[in-house]
Amino acid sequence: QLSAVSDLYQSFILEHSKQPRHYGALQQPTHTAEGYNPLCGDHVEIFLQLQGQRIESLSFKAAACAITTASASMMASELQGKSLQDAQQCFEDLQARIAEEASDGAAAAGTDPLAALAEVRKFPGRIACATLPWQTLMKAFDSEISN
Repeated sequence: QLSAVSDLYQSFILEHSKQPRHYGALQQPTHTAEGYNPLCGDHVEIFLQLQGQRIESLSFKAAACAITTASASMMASELQGKSLQDAQQCFEDLQARIAEEASDGAAAAGTDPLAALAEVRKFPGRIACATLPWQTLMKAFDSEISN
């Protein structure tokens, strides 16, 4: 059972890395940020269009590994139309799940896209890959573009 869940997560991450959603720069972002992981060379750029406290549009560009790209794709898909508070909560939930020793992942596998990302806890060297887009998003919230 656990290996089937791991396979499901792996295929989910591969699918998002090969066909990322919300890829490319937004025409008129209100906020942007760049993230870089010096350990592996991953580079991600986040583009946001905020309307008040709501994410109207979120996209990204990345020169990065499969996990970073998949994480950015899942993040962008998950957070379209959500509030900044919801986005912050999602990131905190992801960090908490990654920190957990064991997980009841089988229960959430079908319904929760972020559960797949939490599986990186098994590969400590890849945790930075999964969290880089999220950390960059948090940085983008504080980086209003002045026109």
